[in-house]
Amino acid sequence: MNRLRAAALALVALLLAGCSGTQEAVATGGDFQFVAPGGQTEIFYDPPESRGTVDGITGESLLHEGTTIGLADHAGKVVVFNIWGSWCGPCREEMPDLQFIGEETGAVVLGVDVRDARQDAVDFVRNRGITFDSIFDPPARALAGLSGYPRNVVPSTIVFDKQQRVAAVYLKKIRVAELIPVVQRLQAEPPATV
Repeated sequence: MNRLRAAALALVALLLAGCSGTQEAVATGGDFQFVAPGGQTEIFYDPPESRGTVDGITGESLLHEGTTIGLADHAGKVVVFNIWGSWCGPCREEMPDLQFIGEETGAVVLGVDVRDARQDAVDFVRNRGITFDSIFDPPARALAGLSGYPRNVVPSTIVFDKQQRVAAVYLKKIRVAELIPVVQRLQAEPPATV
């Protein structure tokens, strides 16, 4: 029985190691191009030089109508970017976890609210004590810069490193115990050299 358990753990470790980086998922040093190798739901882009950049993630603030917010507002910081909707059950479950991750790590949490009515989304975050802002974007136009990204996967989360390169993608509900170590590792990475 112990041999079977050890073999199973070794297989899991091997599979996780296989998810830790992929060259086919992003153009090295270029613009981000999403590919889900083997249908993975957790994708990590390592080494840092292989990470692709994204431009144009911007839109109207959910909490401050008439104000434009976006990824570029957070240069030099790790950003946890979450795609959500008030109508989405798993989103409702993970919102307090995202708030906790931001408070615990100091990372920026930025959402994009899709396929939603503004008042429903505002009530949703206020009733839950969520303080991080979101781009209010019912048609998900702000995600156009994420070339190839499946905009219909809600919730999903993208973690950007301090140089605003895509470092990790979660095509599922996040788990605090999984995401905090990723954020902390990215925060510990040395600044980019010019």
